Amino acid sequence: MQFTTKLIPLAIAMAFAGTAGAQEVVKIGHVAPISGASAHLGKDNENGAKMAIEELNAKGFMLNGKKVTLQLLTEDDAADPKQGTAVAQKLVDAKVNGVIGHLNSGTTVPASRIYNDAGIPQISPSATTPTYTKQGFQGAFRVVANDNKLGGTLGRYAVDKLGAKSIAVIDDRTAYGQGVADEFIKGAKAKFPGVKMVGKEFTNANATDFTAILTSIKAKKPDLIFFGGMDSVGGPMLKQMKALGINAKFMGGDGICTEALARLAGDGIGEANVTCAEAGGVQGAQEKVLADFTTRYKKKYNADVQIYAPYVYDAVMVMATAMQNAKSADPAKYLPELKKIKYQGVTGMVQFDNFGDIKDGSLTLFTYKSGKKTKIEVVR
Repeated sequence: MQFTTKLIPLAIAMAFAGTAGAQEVVKIGHVAPISGASAHLGKDNENGAKMAIEELNAKGFMLNGKKVTLQLLTEDDAADPKQGTAVAQKLVDAKVNGVIGHLNSGTTVPASRIYNDAGIPQISPSATTPTYTKQGFQGAFRVVANDNKLGGTLGRYAVDKLGAKSIAVIDDRTAYGQGVADEFIKGAKAKFPGVKMVGKEFTNANATDFTAILTSIKAKKPDLIFFGGMDSVGGPMLKQMKALGINAKFMGGDGICTEALARLAGDGIGEANVTCAEAGGVQGAQEKVLADFTTRYKKKYNADVQIYAPYVYDAVMVMATAMQNAKSADPAKYLPELKKIKYQGVTGMVQFDNFGDIKDGSLTLFTYKSGKKTKIEVVR
C-alpha cells in the first residue's frame, strides 16, 4: 500500500502537467463542392480558408492571453443539398466552433438550419440567395451582396447600358440560378417596364445539351439571353449558341463569372459579348490590397484566384477576430462580437446588418476580351 500511495500523487502530477502543456484546439469547418462540375470553384474556396488558417497559426493565434491552434475541418458537399446537410451534421458532431461555407445557395440554406439548431455561427463567402439570411437564424452571415442586388443590378444594366429590348431567360432550377434569374427580371422591368421577356426556359445544373431550349429561343430573336446558373453549364451553352448562329448578348451572375468560362465556352465566348457580375469588388487603395492577396495566393497554390477565395479568407479572419474580441471560441460568447464586427479585410470593410448580410455590399461587372475576364466597373 505504501508503494501505491507514493505513485498516485506522481501520476496525478504528470497528468496535470500534460494537460497544462497541451494547446487548445479551435475547430473551424469549411464546406464547398470539391467534387463535381463546380469543383474548381470549391477548391478555390477551400484554398482561401487554408491560407487564412495557416497564416493565423503562423502568427501565434491567441485567445484570452493563451496560444491556441486553429484546425480546419474541410468537407465536400458536391453542390448537392442532401450531401450538404450530411456534412453539416458531420461538422456539428465534430463539435466545430464555427463554419465557413457553403459555396452554393442550394446547399447553404438547408445546412444553415442544422448549424442554427446546434448554435454554431456560419459565414457564407458566396451564397447569394436572400432566403439564407431571411430565415431569422442569429448565426447566419455572408460577406457578399445577395441576389436582390446582384440580379437587380444586372437587369437594370441589360436595359440601360446594353440596350436590350427583348430578353430570354434560362435558369438551372437551383436556389441560386432561379433566384438570380427572378431578380434579374424584376430589375430589368423596373428600369424599363416595356422590355419584352420573350422566353423563360429551364435546364438543370448537370445538363450538357441545350439544343431544344436554344432553338426555341432563337426563333424569338432576343437581343440578350440571361442565364442563372454556373460556368460548367454556361460555357457549353455559349458554345452551342455559337453553333446555332444565335447572336444575342449573353449575361449571367457570379456563377458564370469565372476565368474558366472562356475555356468552357471556346469560340462561343465572343468579344465583349458576355457580361457578368461578381458579388463583391474593390476600388481605389483597396485594389492594391486585393492584388497583393492574389499574388500571395498564386505563389502559394500555383493557381489563379477563381472568384471567392479572398472572401473565404476574409470570412475566416472575421470569425477569428470575433473570437479574439470575445476572448473565447465558445459560439455563444463570440456570436455577439460577430454581429458588431468591423473588420478591414482584403475585400474591403466587413460589417453585418441586422439580417447578417454585409453592409454596403459591392458588385463588379465583367466582360471577356480576347478570352480574358476583363473588369468593367464596380457598383454599389
